[in-house]
Amino acid sequence: MTRIQLNVNETIHDVEVEPRHSLVDTLREGCGLTGSHIGCEHGVCGACTVLVDDQPVRGCLMFAVQADGKDIRTVEGLDDDGAFNALQQAFHEHHALQCGFCTPGMLMLATWIVERGLPVDDNELREIMASNLCRCTGYRNILRAVRAVLDASGQDGAGA
Repeated sequence: MTRIQLNVNETIHDVEVEPRHSLVDTLREGCGLTGSHIGCEHGVCGACTVLVDDQPVRGCLMFAVQADGKDIRTVEGLDDDGAFNALQQAFHEHHALQCGFCTPGMLMLATWIVERGLPVDDNELREIMASNLCRCTGYRNILRAVRAVLDASGQDGAGA
């Protein structure tokens, strides 16, 4: 067992893990943060996507020990003092979820896109978001929700 310290959503978690334990398992079992879902466990579906040092990471492919001392953000850290943040609100308004299984990973990937502050055209947005799998909505409403937030923030992709 190895003792590590994870800074998750600005809260320090001292946890003891086996070196082979994944980050998503540690977040769920060691930190009690069950918002990140475990899907394929092979890095394909994206349900476990979290931000590590502001970069999207498949939590099933990263060992928890690799995240020692890093800043981690999960879907639980997105709310704005108990209220939806802009992306969560857009997902709600644009009906960008159905079963909800992919939603945490989609929200974290979308958070990365929005927080980069770069223009994103529709083709690039579609390509990035398609890296996370959704078997219910067909992506259309997810793309609409993310596009609405990008447009509102001036990242409409015009000229990109």
